[in-house]
Amino acid sequence: MAKQQIGLVGLAVMGENLALNIESRGYSMAVWNRTTSKVTRFVENRCPGKDVVGCMSAKELCDALQRPRKIILMVKAGEPVDAMIGQIRPHLDRGDLLIDGGNSHFRDTERRLDDLARDGILYIGTGVSGGEEGALNGPCIMPGGSKKAYRLVKGAFEKAAAQVDGPCCTYIGDRGAGHFVKMVHNGIEYGIMQSIAEVYQILGEFARMSPEEMSETFANWNRGELGGYLIEITVECLARTDPDTGEPLVDVILDRAGQKGTGKWTSQAAMDVGVAVPTIDMAVEARILSAFKHEREDASHILKGTRVYRPSNRTQFINRCRDALYSAVLCAYAQGMALLREASTEYDYNLTLPEIARIWKGGCIIRSKMLDPIAEAYQSDRGLANLLIAPHFAKQVNRRVRAMRTVVSEAVAAGIPVLALGSALSYIDAYRTARLPQNLTQAQRDYFGAHTYERVDKAGSFHTQWTA
Repeated sequence: MAKQQIGLVGLAVMGENLALNIESRGYSMAVWNRTTSKVTRFVENRCPGKDVVGCMSAKELCDALQRPRKIILMVKAGEPVDAMIGQIRPHLDRGDLLIDGGNSHFRDTERRLDDLARDGILYIGTGVSGGEEGALNGPCIMPGGSKKAYRLVKGAFEKAAAQVDGPCCTYIGDRGAGHFVKMVHNGIEYGIMQSIAEVYQILGEFARMSPEEMSETFANWNRGELGGYLIEITVECLARTDPDTGEPLVDVILDRAGQKGTGKWTSQAAMDVGVAVPTIDMAVEARILSAFKHEREDASHILKGTRVYRPSNRTQFINRCRDALYSAVLCAYAQGMALLREASTEYDYNLTLPEIARIWKGGCIIRSKMLDPIAEAYQSDRGLANLLIAPHFAKQVNRRVRAMRTVVSEAVAAGIPVLALGSALSYIDAYRTARLPQNLTQAQRDYFGAHTYERVDKAGSFHTQWTA
């Protein structure tokens, strides 16, 4: 009996759609889910006429596959991945390949890779971005591990990926590089989403715009330099009416956001390698704050706010909000790329930043018009320290930063929280400041802990006896 070419475990929405996508590119599939009723339902409802075989156990899945076996795991990150590997591993042979397509932490990926290598089993940590639609029609795929392992699935991955200036899939780097890049992708996603949310609140509370008006405004912005997937879906979210109440749907959605950990991991990884990502940090903090819904409601009756005025020139202010949002989105990209640059050296990943920016142009959640000039910036200057000083983006920042100051200051005066926008503005200001006040910080550290300090006029480390 003929064997199937690729296996897939985990038939939630992403797993089902990725299996159908790969099969549609000419690859026969064998699928398994721990809850086997999902296998039956998937095969019967979505696979008639397709080369997909349903399996009822790990052994049956492995027996159904050509050798070397290639099995994609689409299960929840953390312990479920280890548990699934434990079930499949006894049925694998040397040279077989496991592919983790979930949002695993890059350190977990490296641990699993080393562990499986002892039995000669190959492992790839693969970031997959694009959500339900992307998984079915073409996601952005970020595989990391050994090149030998990647060659086994290179053709299938490149065909299944979105296609923008070539396949939106490339070999990212050794060990946990694929999941590291996917993690940073998600951190950038957090920063962009929070920046959009803050502009939405400013337009609603300060400019007194209805969701319908804001939808039209975002649609207009999407046709310009801000265009991208997250702006596109914002247009649709703001335009949707709730069928139960007749109100804008966004107005009846609870203001408590969830998270799966990748934003937090990005902040932690940035601290580990010493890279500032304040806009991403504040986006994570905003979601954490949103979880304290009842506390915020109680505090709203205790802590005094301020009267919210309207802008003197509404049209001009809306245009300034567009420029502020552009600058904040750029900062999210700049911080993420700076983290990738430093981590590439720290972890010896040898990341290719222009290529990473290129594959993000299609399929993934942070795809946008900015990625063309981002890729060009790193292509032109492989040693570029930060996107903010690339000629194209430096010009954009200098042109828009005044508008950003106005929007942030008006929001602060009106008592509207701007964690992401405010941090992005401070990031720009800190990065352009030749002398920061940490000279005082160093003096304080030397005062209470004799930590020493450096001087601007001579080399070496110095200590002062600050007290008599």
